[in-house]
Amino acid sequence: MSESHVWDEVDAYFTDRLAPDDEALAAALRDSDAAGLPHINVAGNQGKLLQLLAQIQGARHILEIGTLGGYSTIWLARALPADGRLVSLEYDPKHAEVAVRNIARAGLDKLVEVRVGPALESLPKLADENPPPFDLVFIDADKANNPHYVEWALKLTSTGSLIVLDNVVRGGRVTDAASTAPDVTGTRAAIELIGSHPRLSGTAIQTVGMKGYDGFALARVLA
Repeated sequence: MSESHVWDEVDAYFTDRLAPDDEALAAALRDSDAAGLPHINVAGNQGKLLQLLAQIQGARHILEIGTLGGYSTIWLARALPADGRLVSLEYDPKHAEVAVRNIARAGLDKLVEVRVGPALESLPKLADENPPPFDLVFIDADKANNPHYVEWALKLTSTGSLIVLDNVVRGGRVTDAASTAPDVTGTRAAIELIGSHPRLSGTAIQTVGMKGYDGFALARVLA
């Protein structure tokens, strides 16, 4: 049995027993696939991790950068109280349209707002609204802009907030200091920012599973 096949089997075992998709989640994946969206959504067990992190945070306000088809959005929004709020930023109008339908079918449309456009244009507009600090920020968008997204996350959070940065391993290429690939340089800059910023305490974890070889970074906002 190949190593990657073992990863898939173990992921399936954990997901089936600890984070199974219900109909709303399964339908979100089906509709995303039918619409031709890329297969880059988080895995089910990763979605459950995001939900647990939001619950541990006692999150009332969540910011997501990168909506895709709304699969991770559903996991996160389910952690919110009835008066909570999740703002999700999506570049592609087609992706956003699919996500809005998926979120509404999950009964979460009153908690979730999907904003369409480049995140680096949406974030200043969001900041101008002076929203309450976000308790959790999940960053899963274009990797070249990762350091900018982390900087904006800092501006829109407060002490104790949690920032989750997905897909930081880049197939192991994150260690290549000579790389000029935008996804690598952007991710390296974000990791270095987390490691050096006086208001952030973070770490990063490598993962394997049905999404292949990957990983994520976690950062807590300090006073």
